This record gives sequence, structure tokens and C-alpha cells, in this order.
Amino acid sequence: MNAQFKRGIIELCVLSILVEEDNYGYEIISKLSQHIDVSENTIYPILRRLTSEDYFKTYLQESNEGAPRKYYSMTEKGFIYYLTLREEWDEFIGGVYHIINQGGKKNEEIFRRFKARINEKKHE
Repeated sequence: MNAQFKRGIIELCVLSILVEEDNYGYEIISKLSQHIDVSENTIYPILRRLTSEDYFKTYLQESNEGAPRKYYSMTEKGFIYYLTLREEWDEFIGGVYHIINQGGKKNEEIFRRFKARINEKKHE
């Protein structure tokens, strides 16, 4: 995926995961990685920052597979922040879809319209 597309939206994705249930860092990365190419170097700084801004709180939970895991839990402040970002995203993506879909939603349709426009210019 294009790095420019990912910039800024990863935070909303992390919030979207934690609005549903508490998760530990590796679990968050695994869920994101199913759909977006991300790394620990991207996610852990976001988790630290959002925790320091009181959007998340953390707690340790024993694990059957080794050391206790640090879980992230969304706070009420985090939920309000999530709703704000989600609203901004929905408004932004709605505008983007409106612009890029003007020629149609299918690449073949867009190509056909573009080719017709180019042919018209050649005959002018």
C-alpha cells in the first residue's frame, strides 16, 4: 500500500481496534497486518503517545505463553477522540470518493471516458 495513504490513518485504525476490546501490542499489530503493512516501529510509538495523552490506559495481564502482557484499554477521553477522528475521516473520504468517482467507479468505464475525451481533442 502507498505510504502516503497510510500516513495519519494508522492512528484511527489503532483506535478502531481498541474501541471494540482491550488488546496487547502484538495483537494490535497482528490485526492491522491482516489488512495493512505495518511494523512494531510504527505502532508502539502511537500506543505510547495515545497512552501519555490519556486516550488509553494500560494494565498487565498474565499470559499462558510467558511474561505478563501489557494491555491497552480505551478511556472515555479516547472514545471521544476516536469519534472525532472518525467523523473527520468519514467527511474526508466522502469528499475523496466524490472527486475520484466522477468518471465512474470502474477502471474500464473511466478509461473509456478518458479515451473518448482524448479522441475528441484529436479531431478538434
